[in-house]
Amino acid sequence: MTDWHVRLTPQQRQWAVARLRNAELVRDMSWGVVDSTVLHVSSSDGDVVVKAGGTSNHHIARELSAHPMYTAALVASGHAARLRDADRSLRVMVLDHLPGELVEGTDAEWDRHTYLQAGALLRRLHDVESRWDAEIAAATAARALAWLDQPHRIDGAQEQAARRALENAPTSPLRVVPTHGDWQPRNWLIDHGVVRVIDFGRFAFRPPSSDLARLAAQQWRGRADLEHALLDGYGDDPRDAEHWRWDQLKEAVGTACWAFQVGDADFEAQGHRMLADALTAF
Repeated sequence: MTDWHVRLTPQQRQWAVARLRNAELVRDMSWGVVDSTVLHVSSSDGDVVVKAGGTSNHHIARELSAHPMYTAALVASGHAARLRDADRSLRVMVLDHLPGELVEGTDAEWDRHTYLQAGALLRRLHDVESRWDAEIAAATAARALAWLDQPHRIDGAQEQAARRALENAPTSPLRVVPTHGDWQPRNWLIDHGVVRVIDFGRFAFRPPSSDLARLAAQQWRGRADLEHALLDGYGDDPRDAEHWRWDQLKEAVGTACWAFQVGDADFEAQGHRMLADALTAF
């Protein structure tokens, strides 16, 4: 047994070692930003991904909420990883390892065929279930305001403008679906032209348009062809002009504040740009 498990807590280590025979570390894939550990491990039972979180980690619980019900169709077609085992109380899980490399940073990030496939995969996830939520609009506005109550580096005038808007945000019921929460090339794999999706750590029921917010702030800027390709794959455009501006504002506030708190300067800068853009709609 190698020391592949040193980044796990003693309890997580004991749990994982008991489930993986002759395990060896292939690659540490952790981002190093939050208290999450993501390890590619080879074992007698094949290649797997071991994911674990610290006491403040909420991503493991969210990902476990996605498996197996909401990911089942994508897993069956080989487009998402199968959950092998997990312990929610210990915040640790083992999934199949998927072949491919991250789309982000490769030529595939700017290829419309990538987005055509990503749109089709997103539609399959969103179509698993649909319901009406009478509380989500008010809850997400309150969450964005709570972010603004915490330490951040948002300009004072922009903060006040965001607060005014959020305090008057609509609270009508919204249609929600199972969403990935971080739908972007950083969470897509490409393998011989085939796109697969990873990391359901921000899974939740939200309006379907919310899964487009990060793409709109990143890869789609100046690349309408990529936007059109994803929507072609999806089948239509889930965005409503009125609700979409609220999606963008809430996402921008959360991005800028969260990134500041974890020390991700580049992502924080993106959050500030997202906020400036979002406020133009108010």
